[in-house]
Amino acid sequence: MKQILGLLLLILIVACTAQQPKEQASDPGGTNHANPSPDGGALIQSQQNNQTSGPETKQQGQESSADEVMLDVPIIAQNPELKFGCEVTSLTMLLRHAGIQADKMKLAAELPKDNDPVVKSKSGDITHWGNPEHGFVGDITGRTKGYAVYVKPLEALMMKYLPDRTVNLTGGSFDDVIAKLREGKPVVVWTTGDYKLPDRWESWKHGQEEIRTPLDLHAVVVVGFNPGHVFVNDPLTGRKAQKVNKQTFIDTWVTMGKQALTYR
Repeated sequence: MKQILGLLLLILIVACTAQQPKEQASDPGGTNHANPSPDGGALIQSQQNNQTSGPETKQQGQESSADEVMLDVPIIAQNPELKFGCEVTSLTMLLRHAGIQADKMKLAAELPKDNDPVVKSKSGDITHWGNPEHGFVGDITGRTKGYAVYVKPLEALMMKYLPDRTVNLTGGSFDDVIAKLREGKPVVVWTTGDYKLPDRWESWKHGQEEIRTPLDLHAVVVVGFNPGHVFVNDPLTGRKAQKVNKQTFIDTWVTMGKQALTYR
């Protein structure tokens, strides 16, 4: 009997000694940080892969899923220097996102101009002026009367900085804009100051042409979307990732001629 009891006692001592290292290795707070889950090794590897997956994701601040994208695009305000410079200021934001250290004032100086002077009737109505298809109309600084520029002259300016990467999406579907956002590329688009359908149209002569256009024309940078909204960097308000009703924004963009400019 004494031999049996001695043997049992020896077995208990050995068992307790074998369990002791596990108790010493356990985390005092109850969490093993080296392996937070059964798949901890795979999870850590996946995070490392995401952090080095390339410039179109983490390096450009992109957050995306199947139904939404948000890009981190630097916000630049057009005022006080460029009262009518929403287009070149939006282009500056786009170029900065592409890695070009562009300056809005330099772009404003380089932007093609239509220098036809404004002519008004005795009642103050504009009768003759420039064509924004040819270049910026009026004074971009706002010291005298200014207006706007359309996509082609802005594209020509962008080509100087990104000659092989400039992409003009004008005339296509808004799905093309969404596709570029999914690629991690923001898009300059033409809209109105309040993003709604224009209610203030003006017309004037340019040579033999008649120019008909809304006076509240505006350009912004689309930086994201979700099912019901788009998000824009607005150079006039200086607001970053401003939320706008998606369908209203698209309807206005269509009315403005589906003008859109981005890069690859």
